[in-house]
Amino acid sequence: MENRWIAKDFILLAVLLLLGILLVLLMYQVDRQWQRMTDMQRVMQEQADDLRRLRVHVQSVEQRVRQGGLTFNATDSADIPPAFARAFAATQQPDYAPGDWLVRAFPTGLATLTPLVSSDAYASEVQAYVLESLLTRHPQSLEWEGLIARDWAFSEDGMSIHFQLRDDVVFSDGMPLTAEDVAFSFRFTMNEAIAAPRARAYLEKLASVEAVGPHEVVFRFAEPYFNSLQLAGTMAILPRHFYEPYLQSPEVFNRSRGILLGSGPYRLADPTGWTPDQGLVELERNPRYWGPVEPAFQRLLWRVIENDSARLTAFRNGEIDVYGARSREYQRLRDDQALRQRTHHYEYMSPTAGYAYIAWNQLRGEQPTRFADVRVRQAMSYLTDLERIVNEIMQGYAEPAISPFNPRSPQHDQSLTPYAFNLEKAQALLAEAGYRSRNREGILQNAAGEAFAFDLVFFQDNEDTRRMVLFLKDLYAHAGILLRPRPTEWSVMIDLLNRKDFDAITLGWTSGVETDIFQMFHSSQTVAGGDNFINYRNPQLDQLIDQARATVDEDARMPLWHQAERILYEDQPYTFLVRRQTLAFIDQRLHNLEQTRLGLNLGAVPLENYVPLSQQKYTP
Repeated sequence: MENRWIAKDFILLAVLLLLGILLVLLMYQVDRQWQRMTDMQRVMQEQADDLRRLRVHVQSVEQRVRQGGLTFNATDSADIPPAFARAFAATQQPDYAPGDWLVRAFPTGLATLTPLVSSDAYASEVQAYVLESLLTRHPQSLEWEGLIARDWAFSEDGMSIHFQLRDDVVFSDGMPLTAEDVAFSFRFTMNEAIAAPRARAYLEKLASVEAVGPHEVVFRFAEPYFNSLQLAGTMAILPRHFYEPYLQSPEVFNRSRGILLGSGPYRLADPTGWTPDQGLVELERNPRYWGPVEPAFQRLLWRVIENDSARLTAFRNGEIDVYGARSREYQRLRDDQALRQRTHHYEYMSPTAGYAYIAWNQLRGEQPTRFADVRVRQAMSYLTDLERIVNEIMQGYAEPAISPFNPRSPQHDQSLTPYAFNLEKAQALLAEAGYRSRNREGILQNAAGEAFAFDLVFFQDNEDTRRMVLFLKDLYAHAGILLRPRPTEWSVMIDLLNRKDFDAITLGWTSGVETDIFQMFHSSQTVAGGDNFINYRNPQLDQLIDQARATVDEDARMPLWHQAERILYEDQPYTFLVRRQTLAFIDQRLHNLEQTRLGLNLGAVPLENYVPLSQQKYTP
């Protein structure tokens, strides 16, 4: 007997579907309400904690007034600390308005946001909005200005710095920031149980950090250090009450993904709850921020968009506010009328521009590699045609890199010039090192008949890097060398670096006003997790680095850096590639953009940018 659907069956099916849809919507609404209730509970708990602390503070103030130890001063714009002067000036613009979000993109996912154990520039970018330090650098004068510190003074022998801290700073959970937090931050970092070899290497010149009062701290140095004020003044201040428990279980901290809390203008909604699988990083404005100028943006958001084309599409659609253009597309995007009407564009060589490089691993599996031979490394640099890379890959929006030192810095020896392409010289050096063409294919082999072949690890989602690697593959092939491109995810690259398990890798380093090369090239930093991940050792260079770092007088220090630079130039532990120009498109919603001596002020802390009310598009 054949079954037939009748009208009643269709009506019943429709009712069931409707009920199912309503149930799903109800579950979604309940979930949203539950999340709102959770958020409200958190806010109410924070407010209760603040009220308790306020009562204690009021009692303390009353006692100090009775004892005659407190005076009151009126505050106005003249009382704005110098570090906040530029941010305050932004609030005085006629179209200034608080609110809206600043949305950017990361080209790769982050492994962790936890300070000290994180190792990439993207995590540092996020941390800069959450963690604060004693000092900050003025973006135009480059002079140091107080942030958490009110004042500071060197001892007569220059071996210690005494800081006076502000007494009104609180962390984002409402707990006060004191000198003990500063001292704890140093002790926590230097604890061997914490997986922070890079940070320990940076702080190794410090002998101690001691709280000598509630808001007074002294940094004592083991020996003279040219950058002592920057080292002490820029150390991130970690809240003791929050991080100290992890000393009882350091492995939990070392393996963590998002343990981040500080006194900065923004915070994670849950200081222990961020995980990489979220696909984004979101910071909310810190409601307890102590600064005299509140940051304009309600939220900062970074979306993980690994594909270059997808990032451009997201920018065109207004989903992100900033797009870093590739060299090959920059001119085309500049000529795009629709894009030009709604964006600012910037092209400049940052005064602190970093550099790209190929790092040659000299020791793998406890065995020297072919790159342990300086002649091989020099040959690879002679085979790397920087002029063509700049012109054909980077379309002229870059310059050849010579060394870790910026060519416009007094650190750089102006007599040094980039390695120029020279096939004959490279072949002669390789022949000296025992590599000759011993077969019909023209592939170089050593005396044991082993072909000169190596893997070059690179970040798989950077199109310019991919094109450069393929270009080098063809270039090296003409010399009889087999380059095997190895495109790799970012997290895997970090793991390879930590294990020193690669032949060669291409990456980039950021730079500063004056670059300290201790972490990258000193022999002591070949330790596990250190930044000398190529096992490069040169005792003469070590001595010069130590001398330069211990020389406070700039006129005496620069010749030492020049000698160190010449050793790196001769040794070529890296083949230094290029310094790229910044090629940025920024949504016109963002106002008060300015190029400074430290680069574009977009997102600089304290924040100077904002979106006028009429152009804001994100609701609270």
